[in-house]
Amino acid sequence: MSRIEDYAVIGDLHTAALVGRDGSVDWLCLPHFDSAACFAAMLDTPAAGRWLLAPACGGTCTRRRYQGDTLVLETGWETADGRVKVLDFMPPRGIAADVIRIVEGVSGAVAMRGELRLRFDYGQIVPWVRSDERGIVAVAGPDAAYLSTPAPLQGHDLATISEFTVRAGQRVPFVLTWAPSARPRPPSVDAEAALVDTRTFWERWSGRSRVQGRYRDAVQRSLITLKALTFAPTGGIVAAASTSLPEQIGGPRNWDYRYCWLRDATLTLQSLLVAGYTVEAAAWREWLLRAVAGDPSKLQIMYGIDGTRRLPEFELPWLAGYEGSAPVRVGNAAADQLQLDVWGEVLDGLSLTRNALMHRADDSWDIQVALMEHLESAWEQPDNGLWEMRGPRQHFTHSKVMAWVAADRMVDAVDVSGLPGPVERWRALRDRIQAEVLTRGFDNEQNTFVQSYDSTELDASLLLIGRVGFLPADDPRVIGTVDAIQRRLTNDGFVMRYQPASGNDGLPGGEGVFLACSFWLVDALLGAGRRTAATELFERLLALRNDVGLLSEEWDPATKRQLGNTPQAFSHFPLVMSGLQLHSGQTHRSNRPHATAQAGVKGPSRFPRPVLGSH
Repeated sequence: MSRIEDYAVIGDLHTAALVGRDGSVDWLCLPHFDSAACFAAMLDTPAAGRWLLAPACGGTCTRRRYQGDTLVLETGWETADGRVKVLDFMPPRGIAADVIRIVEGVSGAVAMRGELRLRFDYGQIVPWVRSDERGIVAVAGPDAAYLSTPAPLQGHDLATISEFTVRAGQRVPFVLTWAPSARPRPPSVDAEAALVDTRTFWERWSGRSRVQGRYRDAVQRSLITLKALTFAPTGGIVAAASTSLPEQIGGPRNWDYRYCWLRDATLTLQSLLVAGYTVEAAAWREWLLRAVAGDPSKLQIMYGIDGTRRLPEFELPWLAGYEGSAPVRVGNAAADQLQLDVWGEVLDGLSLTRNALMHRADDSWDIQVALMEHLESAWEQPDNGLWEMRGPRQHFTHSKVMAWVAADRMVDAVDVSGLPGPVERWRALRDRIQAEVLTRGFDNEQNTFVQSYDSTELDASLLLIGRVGFLPADDPRVIGTVDAIQRRLTNDGFVMRYQPASGNDGLPGGEGVFLACSFWLVDALLGAGRRTAATELFERLLALRNDVGLLSEEWDPATKRQLGNTPQAFSHFPLVMSGLQLHSGQTHRSNRPHATAQAGVKGPSRFPRPVLGSH
C-alpha cells in the first residue's frame, strides 16, 4: 500500500483522484467530491477498485512532477528496456467526467500493463462489463463508465487488463468517462486536444497569480491545490479530497473531509485575495452566505459542497481501512456539534471581504446582524471547540476569543463602514468577553493562555490570539503563550493541536503534529519579532511536502510520514499566508488585507504582486 505522501492529486473542479507513485489511481469519487468512490484501493486492497497503468516490471516511478503551474501530472520510469512516462489529468468538467491517461515512450521499448478495476459504491459493487469498438462499457445501477483506447483490452479476474509495448515517440491514450447510466453515452473525447485544453486552463489560471519571489513555487502550488479542491458549481472548497486517512496508523481517528467547513472561510479568503484571485474569493463568499442563510441558531460548522446540511456519519465495514485503520467513515457527525467559534469565523471572513473588496454597500449585513444577535445570547455556553471534541462540552478559550472577534468585527463595520447597528451594545459585549477571557482563560502562574477556562492545558488555537487582534502579537501574554506552546506542545519542533492524552477529546489513541498549527507558530514567532526562528520553521515545514508539493493534515515525527486526509486545504491555506507574512516581515489582522496590498495596481485585482521570501 502506498504511503499517504506517495499520492498526487488531479481533478476537474468537481471531484479529484489520488494517483500513487506506482502509477495506480487508488481513490476517485464520481461525479463529485462527496459521491461514492469507484476506486477505493487506498482504503483497502486493489480489489476495492483501482486503475493501474505502469511498466509491467512494476515498482515506483523514477521521477514525477506537475507540468509547470498546472494540474497535469507527469510520472516517469526508467527501466532496463527504456524510459516511459504517463500523463494523468482531468479536463475541466464538460458534460461528463473524464480521467485521461496518456502513455508516452521516451526511449527504447517498454512493456506496459494496465489494470482497471471499477468498483462502484466504495468498492462494493462490481459492474457488468461488455466490449465495444472503442473499448469497454461498464454499468451498475445509476453508474456507467466508458473506457476508450487503441490499446488491446481483455477481461481477467473481474478486471480489464491491457498489455502492450510503447516505443520511443509513441503515445497511447486512455480515456475513462463517467455518466449516469440512464443517459446516452457522452461524445468521445480526443485525449491530445483535452491535454492542450487542460494545460491552457491551468496556465491561464496560474497566470492571474500575483505571487513572486523565493517561495513563489511553493505558494503557487498550494494555491493550485486549493483551486483543485474547489467545487466549481457553487464555489465551495472541500477540506480534503479523501475520507478516513488516519491521524494515527491503526487508530480510529479517521474522518470524512470531503465537505466545506465554515472555519476555513477567513483563511481561504485571505490566501485567495492576497494572491489576486478575487473571482474565487467572491465565489467562496457567496457560497458562505448561501450556506449560513436561515435561522442563525441552526448555523452548522460544515456543509456539503452544495450547501447540504444533513451529513449523517456511518461506517463502511467492508473496507479494512488504510493500513488497517478502521473504521472507514462517510459523512461527519461533527456537523451537529456546537462550535461557537464559527460565528466569529463567518463574521471575520465577511469583514475581510468588505475591507479588501471595498464593498461599502454590504448586501449580507442583515444576515450578519442576525448571526451576531444569536451569538449575544449563546456565547456563554460551553461547546465542542475548534477541534470538534467528542467529549464533554467545555468553555474553550478559543471559542470565547472568536466571540470577541464577532463583536469586534460588527463594531468595526459600524465605525468604519457606516453600517447600521447597536454599536454601543456590541462594544460593551466585546469588552465584557475580553475581560472574562483575560481572567478565566489566562494562567498567571504559567504566563500563558489555556485551552479552557480555569484549566492548565494548552491548545494550539491560542496561537491565533494575535492574528485575530484580541491582543497585539507582541503582548507579553501572547509571547508567554508562544513560549509555553514551544516548551510543552511540540514534537521535534512541530506543534500538536493539544495533548490527546488529557482525554478531553473523548477518543482513544493519539495523533501526529497538526501542520496548520505549526504554520500558526511561524506567524506567532514573526509577530513576536523572532523572524529568524519563524523562517527556519517555515522552511522545515516546506520540507515536509511530498515530491509534488502536497501536504496532508498531519505529520508523524517518529516515522517521518504524513498522516490524515490529503491534500489538506487547512495545511495549504496557512502555508500561503506564512510565506506572505515572512516576505512583508510583519503579521496582520485576519480581517485586514495583507500589508503588501497597496493601491495603484494595474489589472482587475486591487492587489500588487507580493515578492515572497526576500530577507
